Amino acid sequence: MADTLKVDFVVYPEHQRPFTADALYRQDGTKKPIVLYTHGFKGFKDWGHFNLLSQYFAERGFVFVKFNFSHNGTTIDNDSDLHDLEAFGNNNFCLELDDLEALINLMYDEEGPLPQNELDLDRIYLVGHSRGGGTVILKAAEDTRVKAVATWAAVNKFDQRWDELENDKWQREGVQWITNARTGQKMPMYYQIMENYMANRHRLEIPKVIQNMQQPLLILHGEDDETLPVQMAHDLLKWKPDAEMHLLPGADHSFGGMHPYQENNLPEAARVAADMSIDFFNRHA
Repeated sequence: MADTLKVDFVVYPEHQRPFTADALYRQDGTKKPIVLYTHGFKGFKDWGHFNLLSQYFAERGFVFVKFNFSHNGTTIDNDSDLHDLEAFGNNNFCLELDDLEALINLMYDEEGPLPQNELDLDRIYLVGHSRGGGTVILKAAEDTRVKAVATWAAVNKFDQRWDELENDKWQREGVQWITNARTGQKMPMYYQIMENYMANRHRLEIPKVIQNMQQPLLILHGEDDETLPVQMAHDLLKWKPDAEMHLLPGADHSFGGMHPYQENNLPEAARVAADMSIDFFNRHA
């Protein structure tokens, strides 16, 4: 059995702020299905158990690609955690869709970091966690190169919590401060994200856009999700009735993960979600 190979690379989207990514796969010269893994709000590609997740998929015959959104708070010089808070504050949903577009385009680049003889470009799959789950639904709806999607604890809409914020104050002051419970950082969220959403609702309104999504969709959600209620999974299924949904007993929002993650094996809930996703993708080859 071929050993797994890790390739670290940088992606250069059209909006000019580059971001880091890595791919793990068995280097055996055969074309393998590709999974692009999309982190959520305050997430990054090497958070918690994500490297173990990459290994798990690679050992089961996938090219597993994870990446940092360009404005998630990492930089290409230091992507080990969130430290560029100005970039974080200037993130928005269109930028994230553009990042995913640039990453998909790079899979097709014969001069790119991944050899074409290892990639089955007819089997590009997206996995998105939390806010990233909403992003991958939107991207699939506008990009037929994506063949199937799995969401893990996905949001059902992007503007669901903004009613709780003092929107007038937010607009007036231009910024809301979000506390990162893990680090204690006060992280800015500039009002431009609201303006971006309102100006691009045709592209960003999940309840409507999901109805135009043609690809198979797998919805996974932990029954003990402390961050996003299980009702969100039911909503996604209501809007896309041909989706497949599984609620995982005992699973929390991060599917058993935490940062840092010290164990040598995947959390059980994450392993179950991975197995369900792999089975789903293999059924929709």
